[in-house]
Amino acid sequence: MIRKISLFFIIFITTSNLANSAAQKNELASKYEANISINNKASLQRGAKYFVNYCSGCHSLKYMRMSTLAEDLGIDEALFSQNLLFNNKKIGETMTIAMKESDAIEWFNAVPPDLSLTARSKGANYIYSKLNTYYQDDSSATGYNNVALPNSSMPNILAGLQGERKIILDSKENPLGFEKVSNGALSEIEYKQLTNDITNFLVYVSEPAKLRRYSIGFWVLMFLFVFTIIAYYTKKEFWKDVH
Repeated sequence: MIRKISLFFIIFITTSNLANSAAQKNELASKYEANISINNKASLQRGAKYFVNYCSGCHSLKYMRMSTLAEDLGIDEALFSQNLLFNNKKIGETMTIAMKESDAIEWFNAVPPDLSLTARSKGANYIYSKLNTYYQDDSSATGYNNVALPNSSMPNILAGLQGERKIILDSKENPLGFEKVSNGALSEIEYKQLTNDITNFLVYVSEPAKLRRYSIGFWVLMFLFVFTIIAYYTKKEFWKDVH
């Protein structure tokens, strides 16, 4: 009986420590909040460029058709084809990738997920925090770890832009922040802008129709406003003789 009670307390304490550690990591990740505006076409255009250049080698957007993307973002199709199309793809196709699943499992031990709906399923802040919370970890196969997604098999593809960092831990091994080891090609502000643009782009990709709904919604509200004024004065005109 005593052994069972002791075992219970050991498991309880271990579980509590793991939960506290996860909470600390989530708290650090929660400090990174994205500034999203899908009406900012310049941001969406930059985000599309960054995604194609840094992310599309592994991650697909299988529900996003490139012709729709070009139209929504105000990019001429010839210019889009020249700068954002690779692997002999045509602009009418969706944004799939050439990587085979067998190769992905061999290289990363997992198949990189399609990101079409990630912003809807996990939220913009998750994407933004993940892109901003990589740090060096020699025990990891990729040499990096991530606060937002611990033990991620995804390498830090933006390390050259952000620079190398180590994580700062307290006496209980809880993360407090990051210490810069080396500078990247971008300043901290520039890097955060880049990752915010990628996040903004993925938010748009998760629901492209939202752009059209916003524009249509404005004119619907304007119509209702004008119609209300007309209806009010029409009612006054019809009812003025009743009183």
